[in-house]
Amino acid sequence: AGGRCFCQVTGDLDDCACDVETIDAFNNNKLFPQLQTLLESDYFRFYKVNLNKACPFWATSSHCGLRDCAVKPCSPNEVPEGVRASHHNKYSAASNEPQQPDCEQEDQLGAVNVSLSNETREALLNWNRHDDEAERFCVVDDEESPDSQYVDLLLNPERFTGYRGADAWQIWNSIYEENCFKPLAVKRPLLPNVLHSSSGNDAKIFHSWLEGQCVEKRAFYRLISGLHASINIHLSARYLLDDTWFQKKWGHNVPEFQKRFDAELTAGEGPKRLRNLYFLYLIELRALAKALPFFQRSSFRLYTGRAQEDRKHKEMMLDILQLARSFPLHFDETSLFAGDEKEAAKLKEDIRLAFLNISRIMDCVGCFKCRLWGKLQTQGLGTALKILFSGRQIEALPPPGAQPPAFQLSRQEIVSLFNAFGRISTSIRELQNFRELLAEEP
Repeated sequence: AGGRCFCQVTGDLDDCACDVETIDAFNNNKLFPQLQTLLESDYFRFYKVNLNKACPFWATSSHCGLRDCAVKPCSPNEVPEGVRASHHNKYSAASNEPQQPDCEQEDQLGAVNVSLSNETREALLNWNRHDDEAERFCVVDDEESPDSQYVDLLLNPERFTGYRGADAWQIWNSIYEENCFKPLAVKRPLLPNVLHSSSGNDAKIFHSWLEGQCVEKRAFYRLISGLHASINIHLSARYLLDDTWFQKKWGHNVPEFQKRFDAELTAGEGPKRLRNLYFLYLIELRALAKALPFFQRSSFRLYTGRAQEDRKHKEMMLDILQLARSFPLHFDETSLFAGDEKEAAKLKEDIRLAFLNISRIMDCVGCFKCRLWGKLQTQGLGTALKILFSGRQIEALPPPGAQPPAFQLSRQEIVSLFNAFGRISTSIRELQNFRELLAEEP
C-alpha cells in the first residue's frame, strides 16, 4: 500500500537540481520543529482577513452550513496591542515600529495616526505608490475594511470540515481550467472518485502537452498542483474520525489519503501530485532564503508590544532564514524568464495575472475555514513569488536611516508567507507519518 503512494516519490525532481530525500531530511529533522515554534508566537498567529467578500466570478448559492466550516474571529482584547496598532501603517518599515494610539484610535480601526511627521507621511505615500504598481501576484485584503477581522490561526486550524461536492469541485476546476494556460481541447486528468471522470488517454495527452510547455508554465502548473496536494494532505491528516455529543476526535485517515494519492486509485496521478508538493516546497524555501537581508535590517521588528518576546522571536526567525539559506540544493530562479527580454516580461505578466486571478477565486469558497486557509496560502505563495522576482531590489536595500527601500512587505504578507510555508513544511512531515502508517497496513 505504501509503495503505491510513494514508490515514485523519490529521487530527482523535474526542472530542479534537488531530490526528494534531501528535502525530507532537511525539513523533518531541521526546519520543521523550529518553524512550528515560531508560528505559535503572537506575531505570526494573528492574521487579518476579510471573509465576507462576494465571489467576483459566479453567484454562490449559500455558504457552507457545516459547523466545522465556521471561523471564530478574535475579540479586540485577544489581539496584542502592537499587532492591532500596526494596521495603521501599511508597510513593514512603519508597521513594525511601536505605535501608541489613544483609546479612541484603538476603538476605530480606520483611524489615522495624526502624529506622523511630514517625512513619514511622504514615505508612506511613496510606499503606497510603489505597492500599487504592477508587481503583486495576489489580491491583498483591505485591512481598514470593517469586514476585515483578526483570526487566531491556532484556534482555527486547517483540517477536514466536510466541505466537498459540486461547490468545492467548481473552485479547483476554475483554477486549473481557466488559469493554468491549458487549451480547452486538452483534458486534465481527474481522479476516478471526483464528480467528473476522465479517460486513461486524457492523462497521456495532458502530460505530453505539459512537457511541451516552457519551463515557466510548467512551473506554474506544478505550483498549483503542489498546493492542491498539500491541502489534501492536511485534510487527510486532520480528519474527523469520531464525532459524538461529548467529544470530537481528529487524526490520520489512511483510506482518505490513499483515495487521493494511491497510484492505483488515482490512475497514476497521486504520486505526480506529491512530487509537485516538493517542487512547491523548493520555491517557497528559496523565497525565504532570498528575503533574509530584508529581515536582517535593524529597523525591522516583529512588533507586538512585548519587547523581550519580540527580540526573541526575531532571533528565532533569523535563525530559520539562515537555515533556509544553508540548504544545499536551492531552486535556481534565474532559469525562469531568461529568454528574450520583451517576451520574458510578457510571460511574467501573464503568470502574475493568472495567479492574481486564482487569489480572487478564494473569495468563492463556500466554507469559511477553507476560505481562510485558501486566502492565506495563496497570499503566502504570491508573496514568495514577489520575493523571488525582486532579487535586485532586495540586494540594493539602502542602509539604515536612508530613504525607504523600493522593496517592501506588509505585516499581512509576512504572516501569510511564513504560515503558508509552515503548511507546506507540515505536509512534507505528514508524508513521513503516512509512510509509517501505510507500512503497518496488512
